[in-house]
Amino acid sequence: MNPYHNNQRWKFALLIFAVIIAGTSLIYTNYLVKNLSEAERTKAEVWAMSTRNIFDMPDINDEFTTFIYAIRDSLSMPAIIADSKDNIIYWKGLDTARTNINLSNEVVMEGTSMPKYDPDYFNRQLEIMKEQHPPIIVDLYNGESWYIYYKDSMLLTQLRIFPYVQLTLIAIFLIIAYTVFNSIRRSEQNQVWLGMAKEAAHQLGTPISSLMAWVELIKVKFNAEEDPLIDEMEQDVKRLEVVADRFSKIGSKPVLEPHNLYDVIQSFITYFQVRVSDKIDFVISGDKHVEAMLNVPLFDWVLENILKNATNAIDSAGRIEVQITENIAKEQIFIDISDTGKGISRSNYDAVFQPGFTTRKRGWGLGLSLTKRMIENYHNGQIFVKDSEIGKGTTFRIILNSSLIYEPAKI
Repeated sequence: MNPYHNNQRWKFALLIFAVIIAGTSLIYTNYLVKNLSEAERTKAEVWAMSTRNIFDMPDINDEFTTFIYAIRDSLSMPAIIADSKDNIIYWKGLDTARTNINLSNEVVMEGTSMPKYDPDYFNRQLEIMKEQHPPIIVDLYNGESWYIYYKDSMLLTQLRIFPYVQLTLIAIFLIIAYTVFNSIRRSEQNQVWLGMAKEAAHQLGTPISSLMAWVELIKVKFNAEEDPLIDEMEQDVKRLEVVADRFSKIGSKPVLEPHNLYDVIQSFITYFQVRVSDKIDFVISGDKHVEAMLNVPLFDWVLENILKNATNAIDSAGRIEVQITENIAKEQIFIDISDTGKGISRSNYDAVFQPGFTTRKRGWGLGLSLTKRMIENYHNGQIFVKDSEIGKGTTFRIILNSSLIYEPAKI
């Protein structure tokens, strides 16, 4: 199984699991909120009825009055009693500082003065209550009606927002944890890459030196200075030396110098095309005079990875074209590398640069990942799939800086 696809499946599975947890939490909280809301409405109805009894039956015995007052005072959420014209008759659980009176907040009986209150504050509270719940209508014995408005208690309000606060805090924690652990993981991976690269360069050094000596010895012993096979062998040995030099440069600050881009690409393709099928045509077109800031050994590695992928994508005969253009401001150079291979599905445009992604049965899926790293981190450029169509081919675009005023990215 492709490691990249396997990782994607795990991430998707974890995301689904997180969504299930979040959804379950919200559903259960809404269930509790609904039950608590129904309980509070029942309390509001009891409070309204007890208040009406106090208002309509002022002469009831003291023991029963005490019981009714106890029921009335048990209401925990703010409430307002108003008449049909929204004149406030009585309130409960509101800000006492807005009443502007020294009297206790009691029902006003006939012949007594009406308590003073802040009309703006109470009108605002009344509008809030109307928006939250429909009124409880209580018919009085004298034929009039009371309208009891109430709003959610502090407990219910907190319970409504609690799951969102909880999920937000969990999400923030997970994002921070993911960022930290991802940073640590990448740092560890970079250290592993660096160690492996340095060790590979060190291990290649001795046999490459020996091979160079053996090539020189063959030339002298067999008088083969002009033999084309010996020349090709010498080029391959030099290529091994370049590969070792590439590995030694990983993790180091690259030295970028201005180079004629057409000449660099032409030089590499000349070496590369004799080592692949002769049924694949290589074409270079575009501006032959632009200069880019390059580290040639690393840039050759980029070309090698892309061209290898292109040749592998071509079943038998085909064409690979490299086109060089410059933008109008002459600050950037575009390198489009097109092939007539199998193509890439649009959903994999970004995935092809992920470590471990490969469509081949054999392969590590590291070539394009390293290519992206070398272009973006070492050359301060960009690389992406410009266009692709299944069965017709793919075009990769590399963007490099052409300005001589260039500050390489820190590694």
